[in-house]
Amino acid sequence: MSSWKSLLLRIGEKCTEYGGNADFKDHLDTCFGAVRRELEHSADDILPFLLQCAEQLPHKITLYGTLVGLLNLENEALVKEVVENTQTNLQDALNCGNCNRIRILMRFLTVLMCSKVLQPSSLVVVFETFLSSAATIVDEDKGNPSWQACADFYITCILSCLPWGGAELTEQVPEEIDRVMVGIEAYFSIRKHVSDTGFAAFENIEDKEGALNEKDFLEDLWGRIQDLSSAGWKLASVPRPHLFFEAQLVAGKSHEFGPLSCPEPPNSSGATSGIAYGRQRHESELKYPQRIRRLNIFPSSKTEDIQPIDRFVVEEYLLDVLFFLNGCRKECASYMAGLPVPFRYEYLMAETIFSQLLLLPEPPFKPIYYTLVIIDLCKALPGAFPAVVAGAVRALFEKIGDLDMECRTRLILWFSHHLSNFQFIWPWEEWAYVLDLPKWAPQRVFVQEVLEREVRLSYWEKIKQSIENASALEELLPPKEGPNYIYSAEDGDPTELNLSKELNTMVKGRQTAREIISWVEENVLPLHGFDVAIRVVVQTLLDIGSKSFTHLITVLERYGQVIAKICNDQEKQVMLISEVSSYWTNSTQMTAIAIDRMMGYRLLSNLAIVRWVFSSPNVDQFHISDRPWEILSNAVSKTYNRICDLRKEISSIKSSIVLAEEAVSKARAELEAAESKLTLMDGEPVLGENPVRMKRLKSNADKAQEEAVSTHESLEAKEALLARAIDENEVLFVSLYKSFANVLSEPLSEAYKDGTLQSSEQADEMAIDLEGSSEMELDKENGKAKKSHSNGKRVENGYNLDERTQWCLSTLGYVKAFTRRYAPEIWPHAEKLDAEVLREDVHPQLRKVIYEGLRRPLNEEP
Repeated sequence: MSSWKSLLLRIGEKCTEYGGNADFKDHLDTCFGAVRRELEHSADDILPFLLQCAEQLPHKITLYGTLVGLLNLENEALVKEVVENTQTNLQDALNCGNCNRIRILMRFLTVLMCSKVLQPSSLVVVFETFLSSAATIVDEDKGNPSWQACADFYITCILSCLPWGGAELTEQVPEEIDRVMVGIEAYFSIRKHVSDTGFAAFENIEDKEGALNEKDFLEDLWGRIQDLSSAGWKLASVPRPHLFFEAQLVAGKSHEFGPLSCPEPPNSSGATSGIAYGRQRHESELKYPQRIRRLNIFPSSKTEDIQPIDRFVVEEYLLDVLFFLNGCRKECASYMAGLPVPFRYEYLMAETIFSQLLLLPEPPFKPIYYTLVIIDLCKALPGAFPAVVAGAVRALFEKIGDLDMECRTRLILWFSHHLSNFQFIWPWEEWAYVLDLPKWAPQRVFVQEVLEREVRLSYWEKIKQSIENASALEELLPPKEGPNYIYSAEDGDPTELNLSKELNTMVKGRQTAREIISWVEENVLPLHGFDVAIRVVVQTLLDIGSKSFTHLITVLERYGQVIAKICNDQEKQVMLISEVSSYWTNSTQMTAIAIDRMMGYRLLSNLAIVRWVFSSPNVDQFHISDRPWEILSNAVSKTYNRICDLRKEISSIKSSIVLAEEAVSKARAELEAAESKLTLMDGEPVLGENPVRMKRLKSNADKAQEEAVSTHESLEAKEALLARAIDENEVLFVSLYKSFANVLSEPLSEAYKDGTLQSSEQADEMAIDLEGSSEMELDKENGKAKKSHSNGKRVENGYNLDERTQWCLSTLGYVKAFTRRYAPEIWPHAEKLDAEVLREDVHPQLRKVIYEGLRRPLNEEP
């Protein structure tokens, strides 16, 4: 890498390029000198690289802004081009709704204004453009209030710029910035408060009314900015390197910024009904998502030295680094650990990462990314961060009963994977008290599921060894035994045993699937019946494929037709799944893998899996095991992913059609041009183009036409498949929610007799809770939990969670999680769900959690 590029990239870091020092002024002087020397030879390379650095390393954006200001003293034309390119990039980002780019470019404009590169009035015009668009969107007469997420995003962009340039704007254009602040205040008077209901990581059971009255993200940011303004725009988290060069920068020419236009939201004419309004609101929130939902894991004493506005700025830094360096985990961890702030922020860093890992409806990146970042941070900051992460785990564990079910699953997967990278070391003795809790207590289930996932990542003996300090927890380990092969013992049914041996011999003799089907149809089904046939075939084939995942795939590829032949309807497929579950009863992982693979080979339908999951034995496990939920989630995800893949393929084919039609037009034009040069004499061409070339051109035109026709046919076929998949999806979701309604109907009626959650021995439990409150406070101060909830009660709510209550809460939690995760595919079928599932007789709690998952207002009014 060129030295000037390396200096630009590493500016502000304590690195070898800058002699290991971290002085911003020295860095800027050195970097400016190197870039100025290269301007004559590499100006065309410097400009795009500088803009790229500013966009993708935004925690250094003040340094890049100051550098541009210094370059402005040397080369006004280059800097004018920087401003013009920024304007073009910002307009492009607005047009395509690239939220991260819009926000960062707005911040870049702000620091350019601080460095005298951009006129303050030009920045105010940009603010007012955003403000005007936001106000129009939420106006019920002129705009489309269902797209408030877009309007809120525009206001967030303005407010998030002010920590970087509020002081300069107030000093240079006080009346204009005051006008913007008044406009923002007016916007708050017409927008609707945004509730996090359905998307909060924790269920705020203690204070429902207080939760509704809490500030939403934008209201909170507005309060922080007002406090910052009252404090004279002084904050510690934003470096102000331009002040080192203030006397020089004032000599530079301030440039104008070109006009911007914000795209209009979709027309609101179709959003008059509740469903139409809800669909548009959902679409807007997908396109302009809330960036963070703060978890506040740690007590305020851990971060009390950080001012609210500094907390916001550090969160912005951390989220930006996570976003822009997602492909470079080591660099990501390094930058996160070395932010340009003068205070410690490990606790805030942990909270921010966990807020992304547990962000609903889904994190910006796959959870494995955050797992790797946390691992790298523990290694980069060995003296501080591991203890902070452990504290976060303890705090989340204490509140696991109130944690959203999807977040709980993510936390289980993260924690088990994290421990696997640190020799599975954890002070399990702290959590040994969960054995005294009922089997349905969330803390006990959490420990049980973490241990089960650890066994998947290692082996049973290793995990048993890791809990030797709390050896009693071995009770929560999954069974050590392998497959439950019913024909392994000679004391079984001799007839079935002989049939299994015969089938085993046939498979090892490499007989074809057709030959085995004939054997089943002639020798097994007529003499022994279907139950024996499916048991023998499934148990034997699974046993042959039990050595490894590859063995299983091989068996299913070669002999899946045998299973398909005998399990040719939904009822038989349910029996097939039961047989798979019985064979792998000791391994949730292998059960899930086998069922998933069978669905992939079309041996099982998603409807059969839904029926099996909602059979009585599995329903009884809903609150104490993730096993049925993992299998159901895999089935729904597979269906959902197939639709997503088809949509991507259709989009790709449509692009190919455009290219194919362009090729046809070009080939025809070349052929027509050649034909126009022909001279006919006695009906024969003479003195024209070369006949060989003419033949080639005609062949090219015909070939291009054939490819275009073939591409159109391919598009029609894919669109037909998509339409069919969407219809199947509708049937799946209706079946799924009918099943939820059926199994929840009676338990919910008993658990919510007067509209509120019932609890056994409520008064007694409340008295016990009050007696134990002082000890709990001491526990919190020490940062770890003691053996307190011996009967599974929630101290905060003062009632005992009996098994039926916990079953209802867990099942409703999964209903909400499924609804939220697949909301984009559920919304098109909302009317069908209303007609067939969410009827007047459905329990209000079920309707409530489904509506929360969809972010659909219960009163159906926009």
